[in-house]
Amino acid sequence: MDGRSRTTGLLLAAGAGRRMGRPKALVEGWLPRAVASLAGCDEVVVVLGAQADRARPLVPPGPRVVVAEDWEQGMGASLCTGLRALADGGSRRCVVTLVDLPDVTAEVVARLLAVPGEAGVLARAAYDAVPGHPVLLGRDHWAGVADSAAGDQGARDYLRARDVVLVECGDLAAGVDVDTPQELGRQRLSGPS
Repeated sequence: MDGRSRTTGLLLAAGAGRRMGRPKALVEGWLPRAVASLAGCDEVVVVLGAQADRARPLVPPGPRVVVAEDWEQGMGASLCTGLRALADGGSRRCVVTLVDLPDVTAEVVARLLAVPGEAGVLARAAYDAVPGHPVLLGRDHWAGVADSAAGDQGARDYLRARDVVLVECGDLAAGVDVDTPQELGRQRLSGPS
């Protein structure tokens, strides 16, 4: 180790994408791009769920894949599956990101990785001062996040009740999730930011 804290990238890609008409993990190019955004992490864990057998071959070599069997319960279930997968590892913190953030890049994640602190750190990307994803969670918070995660809330309530370092990334990305084919079409028309 070079003295910095060991960090795992945790990519949540388990949902059915009902408004998209297919699981977002199956949208062309999204899984590889999201994995690439976590390139600065020491390891990457990808959480799949809906149509996991079809999505697994789309994950590039390297990341560990886990399946959230209870993915239908929402993002909270996927987050809990991912945090359980990290529990026995050596990471002191993790960067949680979502597969449906097409303009979030490794540069955004690098800003979060630069936040000092290990097991007690809480930070998240902000876009024009609006909190978003990715989120940096120190190990001390994993159990509390898992306890509060329910439905599609993920860590929202847990983070809202604590002091969280906001890392401005609006100059790098919009950080907006893409939920529908219409939004996907607009994103393709505008290209990468």
